Amino acid sequence: MKHSMENFFNWIMKPIPEEEVEIWFNVNNMHFEKIELFGDIFKTLDFLIKSTYLGGGRGETVIYLTEENNLSHFDWCWLKLIDNFVKEKIYIEKSGEHKDYFLDFYKESFYSSTDNQNNNDINAFLNNIFDLDKPFSKSDLEILTQIYKLLDKNVS
Repeated sequence: MKHSMENFFNWIMKPIPEEEVEIWFNVNNMHFEKIELFGDIFKTLDFLIKSTYLGGGRGETVIYLTEENNLSHFDWCWLKLIDNFVKEKIYIEKSGEHKDYFLDFYKESFYSSTDNQNNNDINAFLNNIFDLDKPFSKSDLEILTQIYKLLDKNVS
């Protein structure tokens, strides 16, 4: 049991040497410019969702929205995101597994929570996962690679 906990801790926390990170990026055909672009897409979606959401106990007035309202809000933000990036000649597919990933992410981390701490946690997650200047753990690389591959297939 101790050995498996140590492996889990290393997967979550232990920094991988920079040379190994570069090899990981090369093996997975990941490019720095695209990582930055995909980070901008995710961060823009995050900004749109948080800045336009009226539900939950996040402000002085508590408004509880239904799951259907939350889905409508996400869809509106998603289409706004796509429209914003089209203006920059960056095209994001309207539907697919990338949209499903982001919807599931925000259902779990944002829409289902009334805790403002989750907003800070999401910001920390986004800033951490797309920060190319910090050490990466194995879990960071796996999450970044998953997001990269989803967006790489659906962004042109």
